[in-house]
Amino acid sequence: MSKTAEKPELSLSVQYPDPRLRETITRAKLRRWAQAALLASAELTVRFVDAEEGRVLNRDYRHKDYATNVLTFPYTESEEDITRADIVLCTDVLEKEAAEQGKTLEEHAAHLVVHGVLHAQGYDHEDDEEATEMEQLEIDILTALGFPNPYEPT
Repeated sequence: MSKTAEKPELSLSVQYPDPRLRETITRAKLRRWAQAALLASAELTVRFVDAEEGRVLNRDYRHKDYATNVLTFPYTESEEDITRADIVLCTDVLEKEAAEQGKTLEEHAAHLVVHGVLHAQGYDHEDDEEATEMEQLEIDILTALGFPNPYEPT
C-alpha cells in the first residue's frame, strides 16, 4: 500500500484593495498555487495593490522608488516556527509584464505567487547558485500545476 505525503496546512488570507483581478485571479487559484509551493505549513496573506501602493512599499522597505511585481514580507523568526508572510502583488506591473512577455495573466500571476511563497520559506536569488536552485524549483512547481516554464522565452 502506498502512502501519500500529507500536504502542508495553509491558512490563506486574500486582499484586493486593487479589485481589478478579483474575478480572474481568484482565492481558489491563489490557494492552489501557494499550496503547491509549500514545503511546510504556513499562514500567508496575498494582497493585490495598485502601482502607487506598490511603489510606496518598495521604496519604504527595499529603498527602491518604483513599483515591482511581487514583494514578500516574511515574519518567521526561526526554522521551527510556522511560515508566516505577506505577499504583495502589484496589479499594474503584473499586467504590464505579462503583456510584454507574451504570457497570460494567470501564468504570470501563478509564477509570482510561487516565487513569493518560496521567498517566504527562505529561498532567495542573491547569488547564481541560489538563483539557479530557486528558478528550478519554480519551474518544477509550475510544470506540476500545468504551466509552462516561466523562464523560457515565448
